[in-house]
Amino acid sequence: MNSDSDLQIAGDLLEVQHLLQPAREHPATVAEFTGLARTLAADRARWAPLVRYDATTRWYHRLRTGPGYEVWLLSWVPGQGSGAHGHGRSSGVLTVLKGELTERTESGSRILVPGAQRILAPGSVHEVVNDAIEPAVSLHIYYPGLTEMPMRSASCAPAAQDVVPA
Repeated sequence: MNSDSDLQIAGDLLEVQHLLQPAREHPATVAEFTGLARTLAADRARWAPLVRYDATTRWYHRLRTGPGYEVWLLSWVPGQGSGAHGHGRSSGVLTVLKGELTERTESGSRILVPGAQRILAPGSVHEVVNDAIEPAVSLHIYYPGLTEMPMRSASCAPAAQDVVPA
């Protein structure tokens, strides 16, 4: 008997179907959005053939949409960066699929390697840059879908707005 709880389960819990939540078709929680990002990242056959590299501008492609969210695929050649920016009222999940990216925030910088995930809260400001010598690819999920991307100066003061995902 577990002394921490009076609850005991007799039999197979999976046989009690009415107690189990049905699987959702679309994510609704941070955990489900990060899970979606991991699932899409693992499906290399789905995203890898779509990737393009452009030396003049960051390349991006909307990979998927769902009720209230969107998924973007981005490529980064060496030296390309997003500039310091926020995501308006959108939350986000950034997942590195290939290569390395550097994320800079007010609190410092971190190198993100394949499989690394960052959760982006509404109002947060960051900059993403490919400081490596190889191209990189990342997956970005925004909820609600990205409608604004306010650019920030080095002092984090508001600047022009752009809607290119990052």
